Amino acid sequence: MMAPVLETRGLSKSFGAIVAVDDVSFELKQGELLALIGPNGAGKSTCFNMLMGQLKPTNGEVILAGETITGMLPRHVWRKGVGRTFQITATYTSMTVIENVQMALMSHHQETFRFLPYAHKRHRAEALELLELVQMADQADRHCAVLAYGDLKRMELAIALAHQPKVLLMDEPTAGMAPKERVNLMKLTSDIVADKGVSVLFTEHDMDVVFAHSHRIMVLNRGQLIAEGNAQEIRNNSQVQEVYLGGGTVFGGEGQTHA
Repeated sequence: MMAPVLETRGLSKSFGAIVAVDDVSFELKQGELLALIGPNGAGKSTCFNMLMGQLKPTNGEVILAGETITGMLPRHVWRKGVGRTFQITATYTSMTVIENVQMALMSHHQETFRFLPYAHKRHRAEALELLELVQMADQADRHCAVLAYGDLKRMELAIALAHQPKVLLMDEPTAGMAPKERVNLMKLTSDIVADKGVSVLFTEHDMDVVFAHSHRIMVLNRGQLIAEGNAQEIRNNSQVQEVYLGGGTVFGGEGQTHA
């Protein structure tokens, strides 16, 4: 059996007397699109921040491709092959779409600031390939300041892929997007997972997105994993239903699955 690309063992984080993440263990397989869901305050962001190195776990391990990366600085985790997108896009608004991707590629190739005056000439072909992958090549020379929010999200995905990550962490990738944009972005992500074999762990509040695109779903509540399975198993899990019913959310049919 193939070893997982990313694994946690007994991952925990406490802030004084408050236990934000409590003994979380899971595996992410190569080419898997794995959703981590749960109500607000469940510990999803804390878990992500430990995986990426922004927070040091109180207990437990994070293992990437067989190597323990627990407590490494974010830049070292990134160099090891973990990329991340955020709820709020962070781009250079004064630059064009392709220049943003070129900057990411310069960082990936560890080029120093002496190349900065020539940034617009560096790795242009490679940047265009990435923009083609996220269906943004036709907007390569537009400035980011005039882009629609959905286009900014797709560009951010290209920037994350510039480092050729083994694992991509996506923190609420469809937040703030219109329903059609949400569907398009996650369909695009699914295609990239299938084509490139990238492993994706994502958090999401839109259950339609989660159920439609995840290979597997984990549910976190009060810092603990309470359920794991496919969409049907999670829909039918009584403990999950209780958690979400308590928050006023009904796991019903299409159009009734927002959390």
